[in-house]
Amino acid sequence: MTGRPGTPAGSRGYHAGVNRTVREGLRVTAKQDAPRLSDLMPWSVAPLRLGRSWVRAADPATLRARWKALVEAGDTAARERLFRPSRARTLHSAVGQLPGQATGTGRLHRASGPCPEPVRILHGPFDQQWLLPDHRLIDGARPELWRVADERQLFVVEWGQVPQLSGPPVVCTTLLPDGRSPAGRPGRIRPFYRRPGGREPNLAPGLLALLGRRLDRAVGPADLLAWLAASARHSPDGCTVPLTADPDVWERGVALGGRLLWLWTRGAHVHGAPGGSDGERPRMPGGRRPYVRSPLPDRGLPPAPGYDPQEEALLLGDGRISPVPAGAWEFHAGGLRVVETWCAERTGPAADEPEPGSLAALRPTGWLPEWTSELLELLTVLALLAELAPQCAELHRATDEGPQLAAGELRAAGILPAPVHAHRPASVLDHHEEGPEGQFALL
Repeated sequence: MTGRPGTPAGSRGYHAGVNRTVREGLRVTAKQDAPRLSDLMPWSVAPLRLGRSWVRAADPATLRARWKALVEAGDTAARERLFRPSRARTLHSAVGQLPGQATGTGRLHRASGPCPEPVRILHGPFDQQWLLPDHRLIDGARPELWRVADERQLFVVEWGQVPQLSGPPVVCTTLLPDGRSPAGRPGRIRPFYRRPGGREPNLAPGLLALLGRRLDRAVGPADLLAWLAASARHSPDGCTVPLTADPDVWERGVALGGRLLWLWTRGAHVHGAPGGSDGERPRMPGGRRPYVRSPLPDRGLPPAPGYDPQEEALLLGDGRISPVPAGAWEFHAGGLRVVETWCAERTGPAADEPEPGSLAALRPTGWLPEWTSELLELLTVLALLAELAPQCAELHRATDEGPQLAAGELRAAGILPAPVHAHRPASVLDHHEEGPEGQFALL
């Protein structure tokens, strides 16, 4: 017999409906009250501010040529024209070394000798380039980032949302990132560890313990990083990270995030491996692996790339690479198509060339062989990332439909807001850094 409100059967049906409505309301509230990345990882650093584009290049030989031209300038006036002084840096600025870098600290107007050894950095979301790690050359080098950069560190870079264009809200890298966005708002850089050696995760105190209790399992820092990689989302107020309270959804998200981390770091980070390293480089399965079908020009630089969707081919002048899945070609990050941006950095006009003879004008006149290998790896990474997009979307749906650990619960538990000290860099007291003119300072 069908019950109605007031009868036992009807009461059960009525209350079941009420409970279902309450649960749905709680899910909506949790979705709207998802914690922000800035809540979970309190310490962040602004992007690097180079001040002069010639200190960064797509190959190290170009940086060495630029340094040589600078120190061999005939007089101070000529050196100053090449250097391009700013309010933060002139030829007479007195600054110390960047942490971990063995560069000179004498004033640049009398600098000589070999070029500082270029270091690999992440430029924007996906472009691995080179930088002269000399504090005298860079307006805002962010020494606090260099101080914690080592083989155990991962940097989480948050990217601003560009309306009507897809793109990852965060990217993680083992390289020191410059945080520059091709378009839109520059990203914030969040080191995952506050101290060298993979010590003291940059997480709100108490977060891991509370999440572990809700999930009824141990939750380590690396697990939360993997979950963050898979579940982070754009929002007008900054990137949000919904936290599931469903153990099965959590396990799926951690596994998916581990795959994303492996791809973003080009195999340098493997979730669950000792130290998180020793991974293989990403490769497409045989038969789907991109190859150079027609050689790229050995003289001159090819024009902007094109794409043949019928043949799944990337076109660079007379050069041809295939198969290149449409997902790799269409992959956007930071508001622009990644492949086009990567190629423009190497074949387009110099970004900072006020006049002929500037240091920025010193750049390769032809396509470098190593760029081909780098491009093939980039295409592989983008293709594999594009294949994971449906799994990410399904994880988001499962998270939204299930129980969550909302920001309100974190506030009620006293985890948010994070204490003031968690928003600041940790003190690093176990090494020396050379100050201006060769003086040493203990930090």
